[in-house]
Amino acid sequence: MSYAIDNRAPSLTADLQAQLALHFPQRTLEIAGARQAFRECGTGPAIVLLHGIGSGSASWLEVAQELGRRARVIAWDAPGYGDSTPLRALAPDASDYAERLLQMLDALGIQRCVLVGHSLGAITAIAFASGVHQQRVSRLVLISPAQGYGHPSRALQRQEVRSKRLRSLEQMGIQHMAEQRSPYMLSPAATPQAQAWVQWNMARLNPDGYRQAIELLCGEDLLRHAPLSMPCDVYCGEADGITAPASCQTLAKALGGTFDLIQDAGHASPIEQPCVVAGRLARAIEESLTGASL
Repeated sequence: MSYAIDNRAPSLTADLQAQLALHFPQRTLEIAGARQAFRECGTGPAIVLLHGIGSGSASWLEVAQELGRRARVIAWDAPGYGDSTPLRALAPDASDYAERLLQMLDALGIQRCVLVGHSLGAITAIAFASGVHQQRVSRLVLISPAQGYGHPSRALQRQEVRSKRLRSLEQMGIQHMAEQRSPYMLSPAATPQAQAWVQWNMARLNPDGYRQAIELLCGEDLLRHAPLSMPCDVYCGEADGITAPASCQTLAKALGGTFDLIQDAGHASPIEQPCVVAGRLARAIEESLTGASL
C-alpha cells in the first residue's frame, strides 16, 4: 500500500486550526511542580480522552465538538506532549502517567468519568482504571488499543520496536517522520483533510515526550492490568493496519469487554470518522449514567 504526501497540508488544516482555537482551546494547570496541558469544551457528565503516541489533544477536536453538546469533554496532552511537562523518569511506566492523570482530574474537580484511551493512550487508561482510584471510572473505552511489548514473550519485538522508533526520530526528525508515518494511520479512502490533520498533529510532537512514550509502549503490557471492575468497550477501525482488528478483538475478550468495528476507518478513527466515534462515546456516557453493564 502506498500513499502520496499531500503538500497542501497547511491550507487543508486552516479551518480545523481555527475551530480548535475557538471551540476547543488549550488550557494549562500547574500541578505538583509540573505543567499539564489539556483542552476542554461542553458541560455535563465528564468524559476524558487520552491520545496515542503520534498525536495530541487536538486530534480529538471534531469528536469533542459533537460530544460537547451533552458532556464535559477533557482531552489531555500526555506528559511531554504539547505544553505538558515531561515525566521525571527517563523510562516511565504506566503508573507514572496514571499519577499525572489523577493529578489533573483532582485539579479539575472530576470525581467520576468515562475514560477513553486511543492507541497508546489505552495503556494509561487501563492502568488508571485498574488502580486504587478505579472507582473514578464509570466506564472504560479503548479505541485501537496498543497492547505494548512488555510481556516477556515479546522481548525480541520490544528490542526491534524501540530501536526502530528511536532511530527514525534521530535520523528523520519530527517533521519528516510525520510526513512519512501519518498516511499509515488512516484507511486508503481517507479524505485529504483527514490525512493533513493527522500529519499536523504528529508534526507537533516533542522529542523528549515521544522518547518517554516509546519506553511506555515497549515496557508495558496492557493485559497485566486486567481484570477490570467496570464495563469496557473496545473499538477498532476496520482498515487499521497498526493495531489490527483481530488483535483488538482478542484484547477485548481478555478484558471481558465488548468489541465492535468502526467502518471506513484506519487507526486514527477519531479523525477519520469523528461522528461515528462521538456516537459510540455518547452511548458509553448514557450507559454509564443508567448503570448499563456488559
